[in-house]
Amino acid sequence: INMKKINKLIAILGVAVIFLVGCEKTTDNLSRVTNFPDFTMLGDAVIFHSLGDAFTDPGCTATEAGVDLTVAVDVSGRHSQYSGATVDVANADEYHITYSAVNADGFPGSVGRTVHVAKVGDLTTSIEGIYTADIIRNGTTSAQYQGLAYVYIWKNTDGTFGISDGIGGYYAMGRGYGDNYKATGCIITANDIPTNDFTFSTFSVKTFGGVCDMTSMTVDAANKTIEFVTDWDAGYTFEVTLSQVQF
Repeated sequence: INMKKINKLIAILGVAVIFLVGCEKTTDNLSRVTNFPDFTMLGDAVIFHSLGDAFTDPGCTATEAGVDLTVAVDVSGRHSQYSGATVDVANADEYHITYSAVNADGFPGSVGRTVHVAKVGDLTTSIEGIYTADIIRNGTTSAQYQGLAYVYIWKNTDGTFGISDGIGGYYAMGRGYGDNYKATGCIITANDIPTNDFTFSTFSVKTFGGVCDMTSMTVDAANKTIEFVTDWDAGYTFEVTLSQVQF
């Protein structure tokens, strides 16, 4: 028998036992269970709401192992950058309601609701509304740029109209780049909607920059659609068809 090998093996096993015993001692009584906030959101997760009508939040509750928790409510506006505790029904926007709570161990949780606030314009006297967008860029398109949700058109206090994305959400929604790639700032003056007489201010694609010109707008009140064309000096032309959401 090779005693050197046996002694070496005994030494290794001894170190392993010491290590395991040490680990066992350092973890004694450290195991515990924490229950994260459990949310119950009342009502629908997505709500379409008429501009100007009073809004009652359906509400949300949170519990930890059956015990009620305090729920904090925060509301933000996607296009207006609004921030508050209630939905601003006086201004068209996509509002995100966040319900949050913290458990006894300090672990947070949250759930959210989206409230779309807008006026459904009759497309004869007003082009206000929430729309899905189908986009053709430089003569080509794909399913990626169809049915993009949503583009907002609202009425400004001076009677002009604003639009949340003057290229229909091609980059922000179609490409999935996010709101920093919206084309914002276009002011639409409706000289006469039934005859498609509009004038437009120039605007820009936020992160990319450049100058955009909306060159035409055609409104079809019967089919609840708006078609417009935007030229961007980066070398692209966007043909956008908006379909109004009815609610």
